[in-house]
Amino acid sequence: MDFFGQQDVARRKTGRLIGLFALAVAAIVLAIYALVRLTFADAYQWVPPGTGFFDPWLAARTAFVTLAVILVGSVYKTLSLHRGGRAIAGLLGARELSPNSADAAERRLLNVVEEMSLAAGVPVPAVFVLDGESAINAFAAGFSTSEAVIAVTRGALDQLDRDELQGVIGHEFSHIVNGDMRLNLRLVGVVHGILVIALIGKILLRHASGSRKAGLFMVVVGLVLLAVGGLGVLLARLIKAALSRQREFLADASAVQFTRNPQGLAGALGKIVTGGSKIKAAHAEEASHFFFADGLATSSFFSLLSSHPPLAARVARLDPSSELARSLASGPQPNIMIKTLDEMAALPLEGNVLVQQLSPADAAAAKIKAEAARATLPASGARPGLAAAAVVAAVGQLEQRHVDYARELMARLPPELVAAVREPLAAQAVVLALLLDRDPEVRRRQSASLEGAPQGLLFEIPRLSPLVLTSPPEARLPLLDLAMPALGRLSPAQYAEFAGLVEKLVQADSCLALFELALQRALFRNLARRFDPAAAGRVPQIYALGKLEKEISLLLSALARAGDADTERAFETGAAQLRGFGPLSLALLPAAVCDLPAVDKALRRLDELTPKMKKPLLAACAAVVAADRQVAMAEAELLRAIADTLGCPVPPLLAGQKAA
Repeated sequence: MDFFGQQDVARRKTGRLIGLFALAVAAIVLAIYALVRLTFADAYQWVPPGTGFFDPWLAARTAFVTLAVILVGSVYKTLSLHRGGRAIAGLLGARELSPNSADAAERRLLNVVEEMSLAAGVPVPAVFVLDGESAINAFAAGFSTSEAVIAVTRGALDQLDRDELQGVIGHEFSHIVNGDMRLNLRLVGVVHGILVIALIGKILLRHASGSRKAGLFMVVVGLVLLAVGGLGVLLARLIKAALSRQREFLADASAVQFTRNPQGLAGALGKIVTGGSKIKAAHAEEASHFFFADGLATSSFFSLLSSHPPLAARVARLDPSSELARSLASGPQPNIMIKTLDEMAALPLEGNVLVQQLSPADAAAAKIKAEAARATLPASGARPGLAAAAVVAAVGQLEQRHVDYARELMARLPPELVAAVREPLAAQAVVLALLLDRDPEVRRRQSASLEGAPQGLLFEIPRLSPLVLTSPPEARLPLLDLAMPALGRLSPAQYAEFAGLVEKLVQADSCLALFELALQRALFRNLARRFDPAAAGRVPQIYALGKLEKEISLLLSALARAGDADTERAFETGAAQLRGFGPLSLALLPAAVCDLPAVDKALRRLDELTPKMKKPLLAACAAVVAADRQVAMAEAELLRAIADTLGCPVPPLLAGQKAA
């Protein structure tokens, strides 16, 4: 599945959401007008005597009031979700786990999430548990990979084995990587505006008092609003089903691709059959489309409008030969074991189960993805050529080999270092150590710039920096990703102080390597979205590469000058990747112009590109790095770090693979 294509699909679905919302609002306006006209209009003389069923003035007033209530409800809920995934976790009463939790079940969950994050090349999300929920369920939420959260119920934690839990987490990572979360958050705000009418009806019924006539009026109005609210619930579920059901099938298939173990996910779904997936939290209805499985107790009628496909269909597509699949089957099931997204997409449409078919563009992307499996890098020694198209196709393409690699990498890291990145103070020290230069004299100047830092940090940095400085290049970006949950637990004041120390460290060495700059930019990009809700909700607004010619030239020039290849040839190789994306005037800039502050500013601007425009830009960066057909691991990790600053998660480039 093409990462950039799926990001674009998620963006386009926002327009579809607006269209469905408009239709739902129109239906509610008509329903309220009909009820008002039939119950109140004549009795209270709201229309002239002898007027027919339709009165334009009454219709206009009804529409105005209804639209105002719905829009206010939607805007209010949308603003209340400014904290992204944490807002959803708080809405459902979830408890955040400490990254260094010693509880066996919690540690297993944290390990699975860490492995999956390193394998996907994304910051480790904050992890939550819904302690009061004994059923099996989970969700992922957030505006972006930078501030995503993953939550599981206590039932999932207690009842699922590691393979089953990994399957569930893999499903949720599909939502994280493929851009579903932002749409789901918007859906909460939109749907709340529709449901608020029923809420007002309940309030009126609860507070009906005073004079008999006024009380009776409030009761009648409350009943009318509850009736319309029932329509609102129906329409809300219809919208969720229209936008979410296909994504659940794709997330299942992604989880199988990630784990290569369809029985794990099928086993988790099988345990839901007996253990249930209902969420008891008061706000479960609002967040129902986030869940791994249907979190509502739905009737057979409402199950047709559920945001999730039936369990029978999901299990049958994962393991059709299993006894569970046969027992759940309500009709003919496809005799196929799903192992990849492409196989899943080829399945036919069955009953009310929606299956997305591959478009010609997706089919072409699938071929490039196959090339990506042959274009990854050995871990040491001379490196074969790297195809730019294959690197781009690898973005967001998490597979089991990446998960295995992440687990092995974690095992190779010093236990003291792994423990440090899970604790807020020590995690700050690890990140600062990542930015230290390997030259002793430069490192001395950098250390002097940290005078005045908290005493705890001044103790931790000398203790941990030898472990960090001796870590292999391929461990440095994962260390940054592992530190994110602990750094996310800093207070705003602590984060501001930490960010200031990072800036001092960078400014103390004007010769800081481009890789360290990319790490710094990735750090601030990810943490800023955790500590600045306005940044988290910001949508990229630059749709053309031509608007950023200077920034693109600067980035490609810096990359070309950072490698060992012929600088001019490397730059031209990268620039050639951008032909066909509009009239671009790109030029190799002098080394004096490619200083770190300028590159940092350019990366900030380039991050404002839409995913569709980041795709050719990343291809150009890959072409520059691979221009001499010899790619060192440090260069490969630099490419991954640059991609991280642009919000494009690149899995580790692994050993033992053939080049394209």
